[in-house]
Amino acid sequence: MQLTAHQIGVLLEGTVEGNPEVAVNQLAKIEDAQEGSLSFLANTKYEQYVYTSRASVIIVNQDFVPTQPVSATLIKVKNSYSAFSVLLEKYDEMIKSNKKGIEEYSFIHPTATIGQDVYIGSFSYIGPNVKIGDGSKIYPNTYIADNVVIGKNVTLYAGVQVYFNCEIGDKSIIHSGAIIGADGFGFVPDGQGSYRKVSQIGNVIIEENVEIGSNTTVDRATMGSTIIRKGVKLDNLIQIAHNVEIGANTVIAAQTGISGSTKIGENCVIGGQVGVVGHITIANGSNIGAKSGVNNSIKEENMSWNGVPLGPYRESLKVQVVMKRLPDLEKRILELEKIIKDQVK
Repeated sequence: MQLTAHQIGVLLEGTVEGNPEVAVNQLAKIEDAQEGSLSFLANTKYEQYVYTSRASVIIVNQDFVPTQPVSATLIKVKNSYSAFSVLLEKYDEMIKSNKKGIEEYSFIHPTATIGQDVYIGSFSYIGPNVKIGDGSKIYPNTYIADNVVIGKNVTLYAGVQVYFNCEIGDKSIIHSGAIIGADGFGFVPDGQGSYRKVSQIGNVIIEENVEIGSNTTVDRATMGSTIIRKGVKLDNLIQIAHNVEIGANTVIAAQTGISGSTKIGENCVIGGQVGVVGHITIANGSNIGAKSGVNNSIKEENMSWNGVPLGPYRESLKVQVVMKRLPDLEKRILELEKIIKDQVK
């Protein structure tokens, strides 16, 4: 990738201050950048590096006013972090655009339908009646079972496993080690001290523009579908149980577990290591702090929650303060009890 400051300014709808013809061919952190690098300033604590960085071009916010001479060409935009992310995306696309064709040692069933400009890496398995849309990339050692439907421009990284009948929407990304469509955790007592497995005959539907992190698991429904709506972002190491539905544009951090048949609304933000019980609903716009335990439905929209048991965010902070004082409060109570007993005597 080689672009001039002028070209980048046009792409980002920014204003160039400095040499518009200076060229860059790599992206770098502002503190590490060398000549020919493009960097950005989003956090003011890194401002010192603007004056010492060897970067050729630096993206900054529109309101940035240098207090010292700057050797780099500046591109001023509304939001420097967002603008730089656009460039990262373009760079990423350029790297991946070279991946096309079917590599040796992959298996594709004769009944599978493969779109144009698809990449399938070595040792991948594409099962009967699978459909893969144009521009999708299936990296090596990936397993795609019978009747799976994969949309256009989908990326499945190495080692992804997609069980039978599941669907993955356009522009979705699934990272290495993720498993889509494993059996839901369904067992019933057999009356003899053991358990009988309940067959899981549903599937998983992942809508468009979803990203699922490494080693995250999304279980298939007992009947019907486990559904991940458009724009959802799931971190690494998350468990999504059978028949769960996650609303559009919800974001969930690592090590969170969502129990069966729970419905999570749109535009929710759920922190890491949150535990959610089954068969409840979580309202649109809910913000749940890390390590919280959600054991009842949340009906109020656009509220923040925290703690175990779960409570309103500010209230939970007050509870935490009081909990730290409990040893002192216990000591004072014991002292008061002794005083009262002595007075009674």
